Amino acid sequence: METQTKQSTFKKPWVQSLIGILVCAAILGSIIGYKIVSNKISIDLGTISAPVITISPEQSGILDTVYVNAGQEVTAGQALAHIGGETLYAKIAGTVLTTENVPGQIFNPNQAVVTMIDPQALRVVGTIDENKGLSDIKVGDVASFTVDAFGSQKFAGVVEEISPTSKDSGVAFSISDKREVRKFTIKIKYDNNAHPEFKNGMSAKIDVFIK
Repeated sequence: METQTKQSTFKKPWVQSLIGILVCAAILGSIIGYKIVSNKISIDLGTISAPVITISPEQSGILDTVYVNAGQEVTAGQALAHIGGETLYAKIAGTVLTTENVPGQIFNPNQAVVTMIDPQALRVVGTIDENKGLSDIKVGDVASFTVDAFGSQKFAGVVEEISPTSKDSGVAFSISDKREVRKFTIKIKYDNNAHPEFKNGMSAKIDVFIK
């Protein structure tokens, strides 16, 4: 009797409709999941980095004093070093990367006394071979990334820039008939204010979801 009741219940139109909806939803979910996976381009070689700002004297002189240390946060206009008759100032607020704190050393123009970065300029920078989906990636594509220092935790970003030219491989001449695969740089922008824990030079892995 109980078996007949269950069978009659399954035969009811609303139950069959519900089952059909659930089956369709499961299939749709599988299709969407497949599309997400198949439209994902992974970049394993990534680094969090920002352009290095070089602080140099305008004229040759002897280094007198360096007022900052590596890793120190500085404000725009803050004095960084004194060399000859010239005081070197920070052009923007940022983080000091390196200092050449050797009093008595002669520094020439364009020779770095202090290097620093702007933390707001930090990006996740990845390198991708030209034949690994480069042509499919567009500025504005959604991306996610992990940072080695934070395990498998995923962070959100967006493709901000694709390098217009390949990276120099340093290969001047090759007798091989095989053409060299060129590498290009992809920059991922993320919310810098939300992630002050990210440091220049950290390793990362990137997934770009192409449209």
